[in-house]
This record gives sequence, structure tokens and C-alpha cells, in this order.
Amino acid sequence: MEKKINIAIDGYSSCGKGTLAKALAKALGYVFIDSGAMYRAVTLHMLRAGVDVNDETAVSDALNALQIGFVNNADNLSEVTLNGVSVESEIRNIEVAAKVSEVAKIQSVRTRMVALQRAIGQSKGVVMDGRDIGTVVFPEAELKLFMTASPAVRAQRRFDELIAKGDDVTLESIAENLQHRDLIDASRENSPLTLTNDYRVLDNSDLSKEAQFDLAMDWAKKAIAGN
Repeated sequence: MEKKINIAIDGYSSCGKGTLAKALAKALGYVFIDSGAMYRAVTLHMLRAGVDVNDETAVSDALNALQIGFVNNADNLSEVTLNGVSVESEIRNIEVAAKVSEVAKIQSVRTRMVALQRAIGQSKGVVMDGRDIGTVVFPEAELKLFMTASPAVRAQRRFDELIAKGDDVTLESIAENLQHRDLIDASRENSPLTLTNDYRVLDNSDLSKEAQFDLAMDWAKKAIAGN
């Protein structure tokens, strides 16, 4: 029986981490966990409850009234649930995107989410993407990928995604949001986005989804084989 490993995929927002993670998990028969979706679900809860996301005490108190989980959809892909209800579509809107980095930097939020993420990965065979998966959640992951792309490419990808969903956004507002999130993700005190020397860097600015998958799959096979 082929051994299972954990694969950590970190990097900037709108680099296609989730797309690659899902494809790797499907190909390997692993469990895909979108850690960013967990923080987005927490953020959605705060917005619905009218909680000031800049008030750490209020956010911490509001954590007591939520449960984050996962269910498999018709395509056998995991979707994040908030208090037992899938919120996969609601968490992708611009309102949540504008606040998620503020929520994700709060220690009490990170402590609770990281504990859940680690529990999921104990049995191995997990592909998880986020900002601190390889540094905090799975520091012993057998394969760590750091994904990046140029700011212009990332903004255009995110813009196209939201426009396709019917959202009323501008490319300029998306670029500003990404720049803001990058700053918070890289400079926050708790579990900042960090590139360490045990990561394989995957810059997909000029790569197709197929090309980046082939590259990542090659790395995964080598990690499984112990190379």
C-alpha cells in the first residue's frame, strides 16, 4: 500500500492555490481542505451578526456561536459549512474578501481553526491550502508548495472570477483589495505568510493549469517516494 503524505500549499491570494489543491487531492485520492474557506466562513458569521471585525474581544466572544465543518458535494469535493449549512458561494463575495484578513489575524480565531486543521491532518492523505499550512499547521508536511504570481495576473484572475458570478466590481478595486490583503497576510503578528527554504516555489504567472498541475504532481510523486 502506497504511503500517504500531507501536502501544504501556501501563497498569496488569487494564485490558484485552491484549484491546484483540489486537482492534486482528486488525482491522489486525498482529502482537500480549503483553510481559507474556514476563515471566510468565520468572517461571514461576523458580518451576519454585525460584529466589528476590528474588535478582537467581540470577535472572540462571537466564536462561541459558530461551528465550522465540511461536507462533500455532488462532485465529491469538500464544501465548508457554517453551523451545519454549506456557505461555499456566500463566502466568495467581495464583502467577505474585504474583511477576511482582519479576522484571520486574530489569535483566538487562528487558534481554533489551526486546532481543527491539525485534527483533520492526523491521518495523513490531506491537501490543504492557505497562508500558514506549511509553517504552522503542518510544519512536518512531506511536500510544501509556495504559490505566487504577478499582482496584475492575480487581479485579472480574481476580477474575471467575480464578473463571471455577476458581481459588480472593478479591476482597480480588486487590485487594491489584493494589495491590502497581501500586506496584512505578510505583516500580521500571528502566523504571517512566510516563505522558508523547505518550500518548492511555484510561480504560475505564465503557466497553464495543466502545466502547473503536472509540475506539482511530479513533486508529489517524488515526495511520496521519499525523494
